[in-house]
Amino acid sequence: MTLSAGEFSLVFNLFSLTIASMFATGIYLYGARLNVAPKYRPAILVSAVVVFIAGYHYWRIFGSWEAAFVLTDGVYTESGEGFNDAYRYADWIITVPLLLIELIAVLALSKAQAKSMYIKLVLASLAMIILGYPGEISSDATTRWIWWVAAMIPFLYIIYVMVSELAKAAETQPAHIRSLMSAARQIIIVSWWFYPLAYIAPMVGLSGSTGQVALQVGYTIADLVAKAVFGLVIYRIASAKSEEEGFTHGQVAAAA
Repeated sequence: MTLSAGEFSLVFNLFSLTIASMFATGIYLYGARLNVAPKYRPAILVSAVVVFIAGYHYWRIFGSWEAAFVLTDGVYTESGEGFNDAYRYADWIITVPLLLIELIAVLALSKAQAKSMYIKLVLASLAMIILGYPGEISSDATTRWIWWVAAMIPFLYIIYVMVSELAKAAETQPAHIRSLMSAARQIIIVSWWFYPLAYIAPMVGLSGSTGQVALQVGYTIADLVAKAVFGLVIYRIASAKSEEEGFTHGQVAAAA
């Protein structure tokens, strides 16, 4: 496969931006966790862990992308080392369950409700990732479509549960918290749908370098929004709920 200088640089620079964004968000969330009530701090800490893990994997993806191509006569050709996109699945197998913990923790459900929901969503997320991988590594369009359809079943279940639970949790909240939860729902819907759409890019006429670039750009934008931006929105929800429940930042200093 041959990439133009623009195609290679687009993915290269987007990976670089993502690494910086993930680590910066992780540092911010880790420091800001004490600004929310204790019961919401696990959600913020998990958010920080998610983006740190993602930042590490993007650092590895970035290095693999750089090593996989060499500049020759103004275009980038394969160096022979191969681009290891399996880092994405290694990342997702860890961070997707943690994202679900993050969401469930900020909803502040009862222990029984939280445990039941978490088990169902984690099993669905693992099924989604495992079913998606065989198609990801296949160059046959029919094979990719079969595994895409299979992975979409748990994918749609996860989207439905996350969005519906956020809607239920928002019903009893003040207007400003409802608006934040609405923003979280929109982020889930938009960012998560980037994944299956990017997956099928090589199957809908975007072949060769164009399909590869579309795949990498789609996945990366989805990860940025679903992890870094969503983590910041989770923090805002936790902060607003903490203030509504009477927790103030001054209590942090007093407790210390």
